[in-house]
Amino acid sequence: MRRNTVKIVLASAIMLAGVVVATTTAKADTTTCGGTGANTTVTGALADGATWKIECPAGGWNGTLFLYSHGYVVPGSRNPAQDVGDPVTAAWLLSHGFALAGSSYATTGWALQAAFQDQIGTLDTFTASFGAPAQTIAWGHSLGGIITAGLVQKFPGRFTAALPMCGVLAGGVATWNSGLDAAFAFQQLIDPQVQIVRIANPFANLQQAEQASAAAQQTPQGRARLALVAALTDAPGWFSPQSPEPAATDYVTQEQNQYLWGTQVTFPFAFALRDDLEAKAGGNPSWNTGVNYLTQLGKSADLAEVRALYAAAGLSLDGDLFKLNAAPRIAADPAAVQYLSDNIAFNGQLSIPVLTMHTTGDGLVINQNEQAYSSVVTRAGSSDMLRQLFVHRAGHCAFTPAETITAVQTLLSRVQTGSWAVPAPDGMNALAAALGPTYNGFGATQVAPAFIDFQPTLYPRSYDLFRL
Repeated sequence: MRRNTVKIVLASAIMLAGVVVATTTAKADTTTCGGTGANTTVTGALADGATWKIECPAGGWNGTLFLYSHGYVVPGSRNPAQDVGDPVTAAWLLSHGFALAGSSYATTGWALQAAFQDQIGTLDTFTASFGAPAQTIAWGHSLGGIITAGLVQKFPGRFTAALPMCGVLAGGVATWNSGLDAAFAFQQLIDPQVQIVRIANPFANLQQAEQASAAAQQTPQGRARLALVAALTDAPGWFSPQSPEPAATDYVTQEQNQYLWGTQVTFPFAFALRDDLEAKAGGNPSWNTGVNYLTQLGKSADLAEVRALYAAAGLSLDGDLFKLNAAPRIAADPAAVQYLSDNIAFNGQLSIPVLTMHTTGDGLVINQNEQAYSSVVTRAGSSDMLRQLFVHRAGHCAFTPAETITAVQTLLSRVQTGSWAVPAPDGMNALAAALGPTYNGFGATQVAPAFIDFQPTLYPRSYDLFRL
């Protein structure tokens, strides 16, 4: 698989420079976590081959462990153990007495089945080496966000609280169904040669999709149809964290940004990496039988854009939607659906506090994931355990260390007091700003905190376990 196209990691894509954590290396035979005058790194391996990493603070451990779940690793890429999302946040946590831990997972790609086992194995290793934590906070980015939420659903007694960030919180079945809708529209309206399930040659298939997309982008008709494809997954019209959000009626710029999301970020998953998922699931876990694409588009946050671009191109939107609705559908393999539901769909039952965080302009893991998760949690009667934060910025997991630390402090306050005290966005921004310039930016680029009041629209194809 072509590395310069497909090497995408679902954890933060933002390069963060800053504090370098001083460490020493030790074997897992120590009995004291920290207090050695330097932050100590301990590494090892689990029986299934996954590696783990533990960091203990120089001044001594305060009894709280942060168990970090990392994001998607493309099959064939390096897969080291990770215990934190960025070094600046790591330095802050260690300097405040927190211990960090995380594993590599024994597999890459859609690695949830292995991740659940390996993260609990890492937690057991920490306990055997240093004693049981007084508090264990599960946290993670992107695919690590869904792993975090899955850990507290599967093993609620092992955790005190959780912080899933930019997480795939609609669950696996909903995520891949939504992706199938967009790929299906691309195949039917732009390039009938691409394969969207049971892909025979992922590399060639991705190349085919990229070439067809580039050709479509050159015409008004092609751009309108690409906008429809994007709308079926609610892709945002905002791509770069360094740029302002396009105006609500700037449909030309919005479509250009959606094109970037597709060709630079999401196409590898739709047209190549689905192969890895199907191999793990033992078949195709996605379907569009019974889907009405007129109804689906009507729910999209991008509906006005699609209508405007179709009108400007002189195309019949109804005609294309009727074509989609008349096209032969794709059925799922039941055993594969069960695999993906196990790894994982959500039942909404929370027994510990969960705080989520998402950027509003995330085109890889759309902000509507938060709506899907909140909905199932509310229906399960657990809404008092959940709070959600939003950052007004484009990008996937594009949080500054200050925003992450402020979220951590908010969750720890809930753990310590037993009640939520989440400030309004202005208050959250003030807390983040007060951390200073080291934490408010991406490396040398300063960025103002951007917490915002925000309500996501409906997730395109929800699927959960509320009534199962």
